[in-house]
Amino acid sequence: MSIFFPVLASSILGVTGQLLLKIGMTRMGRVSLAGGGSRLVSFLWSLATNFYVVAGLMIFGTGVFFWLVALSRAPLSYTYPFASLSYVLITVMSFFILHEKIGWLRLAGILTICTGVLLVAAS
Repeated sequence: MSIFFPVLASSILGVTGQLLLKIGMTRMGRVSLAGGGSRLVSFLWSLATNFYVVAGLMIFGTGVFFWLVALSRAPLSYTYPFASLSYVLITVMSFFILHEKIGWLRLAGILTICTGVLLVAAS
């Protein structure tokens, strides 16, 4: 089995986890850690009881498992550039799911990342 499946699985799970984390944190509202220990405990409890945050962490953690599989199969200098595909996926999914705006400069950056990954894959 090539490294492409575990890297792709890691990227997709990581992106899914990040989207769920963003949804969960958006629903919690703006967070401030000022105010001492009781506020921190309250914040941690809010995180622990937020379905989206908990699900996001679990899915993201599963992605880490697949990343470790990929690392066991190929050199880091080859594998790590593929992790940048997560930047591309998160930007595209943020546009569709979170309705975030994506400017031309960001699109140019995504194209640059994709070009770099293709060059690494060809090496």
